[in-house]
Amino acid sequence: MSDADTVSPTIRVQHEDFDLQAEVAALSAGRHEIGAVVTFSGLCRDEGGSLEALELEHYPGMAEAEMLRIASIAIERFGLQGLTAIHRFGRIAPGENIVLVIAASSHRQAAFDGANFVMDFLKTSAPFWKKEHGAGGKAGDWVAGRDADDAARNKWTPAG
Repeated sequence: MSDADTVSPTIRVQHEDFDLQAEVAALSAGRHEIGAVVTFSGLCRDEGGSLEALELEHYPGMAEAEMLRIASIAIERFGLQGLTAIHRFGRIAPGENIVLVIAASSHRQAAFDGANFVMDFLKTSAPFWKKEHGAGGKAGDWVAGRDADDAARNKWTPAG
């Protein structure tokens, strides 16, 4: 039986904030096979004072399904013992949490690789959209995808 068959990731898309320490504790409690836990927490930047907030939208149902698909691949590929991925939506101010990925494994490299893999694919494959709201009420624009994000995702797939 593969790890993907025995390890069920925790996937959530939610408006409310999350507690990183509580999520790590929930993932690792009583799990003595876990030797490494890697966390990534993405925060809203203020872009040098020009950003008042980000507004994140998602495609309900499809966002969770894509996050589950990505997480399942990561569990299988890196032999993870646990994985949590949480993505927020709604209006998020600078300094607030946007996304959390926790990858747990027996050894550190698998946990690091699993967390990186999940983030690289969430940035490019999951149906989330960001709109910037400028400081002082200045109208913002939808944020376009970046070539650097595509390049980060593509490093995980063999060249064709």
